[in-house]
Amino acid sequence: MSLTARALLDRLVGFPTVSRHSNLDLIAFVESYLRDLGIDSTRVPNANGSKSALYAHVGPQVDGGVVLSGHTDVVPVDGQAWDTDPFVVTERDGKLFGRGTCDMKGFDALALAAVPLAIEKGIKRPLQIALSYDEEIGCLGAPPMIDHMVAHGMPRADTVIVGEPTMMQVVTGHKGSVGYDVHFQGFEVHSSIAYQGVNAIMMAAKLIDWANQMNAEGAAQTPAPLAAPFDPPYTNVHIGEIRGGTAHNITAKDCHLGFGFRIVPGETSDDWHAKFAGKVLEIEQEMKSVRPEAAITITPGHNMPGLVPETAGKAEELARRLTGDNARHVVSYGTEAGQFQERGYSAVVCGPGDIAQAHQPNEFITVDQFQQGEAFVHRLVDHLAQ
Repeated sequence: MSLTARALLDRLVGFPTVSRHSNLDLIAFVESYLRDLGIDSTRVPNANGSKSALYAHVGPQVDGGVVLSGHTDVVPVDGQAWDTDPFVVTERDGKLFGRGTCDMKGFDALALAAVPLAIEKGIKRPLQIALSYDEEIGCLGAPPMIDHMVAHGMPRADTVIVGEPTMMQVVTGHKGSVGYDVHFQGFEVHSSIAYQGVNAIMMAAKLIDWANQMNAEGAAQTPAPLAAPFDPPYTNVHIGEIRGGTAHNITAKDCHLGFGFRIVPGETSDDWHAKFAGKVLEIEQEMKSVRPEAAITITPGHNMPGLVPETAGKAEELARRLTGDNARHVVSYGTEAGQFQERGYSAVVCGPGDIAQAHQPNEFITVDQFQQGEAFVHRLVDHLAQ
């Protein structure tokens, strides 16, 4: 069964693979599609089997190929005002609307459409497809997939192209990201004698103030060379969630913060964890000086490496040759490219669509961008056939 890229996009968007749900129906479809083309694929399921990554190898069993990497999950549509069914591709005014058309089932469709073309062309170097899960909630699905590819003898590709939306520009660097849940455990008393208790919310405010100070210091400093191209050109600290307390006249017993860092290349998550943990310990000691029962618990969440620009990287050289883009591009959002690079692959980010449309109501990719992506994939297959 050979389908056009557009037909594949229709099918992929039709699977509502929001991260909180399973993606197995989509994976089964891809598995069947590849099997009909004579291509075996390998599933790498999550711990409870509710989701799976999938990878496949096309062409000769030799090293030196290219991986086209994408994720299969999408963000929710809850509370968003859509003009069309988000899980049906609707073409209007030169745009293809639907959840995931831009981020990033458009690229997934293009990668899958490259398979029959690669078979027809008789490629001399391999094309590999790698589709992950749970990218949208911390890039959780790619690492076990990549590790499985390496451990089970997949011929080693020398180039990885992660097709997140970049308007077909070649992105050679992105920030890393690390997140935590921070639980402040205070001690409840009536607010009229608040000094005898520990207000978890007010103590959490001290950590929020520290985050603001770190951002202000970052903005004031001269950026390091690796950080300078980024916006902002420093590691930024962010609190996106806060919840706690029971009533206005009771010192809050509990407060939870969703705490995270967007880390520039050249700095490490370990460095920032040490600073963060030191500040948490300082606040916790202040809490315990009032009530020894008080405590702060840090629960690690995602830890996603950045993509560091490579010197004479094979992925960058190939992507620039295929696109004609010689400008320097970096982004502040994270992708799975850093996870491939961390495992020794040369990687770039390059795909159709505008990141500004990602996660939005009425998400779309323009027909022009989709066609540019298709032309890129065709040039890649021609390159592998040489």
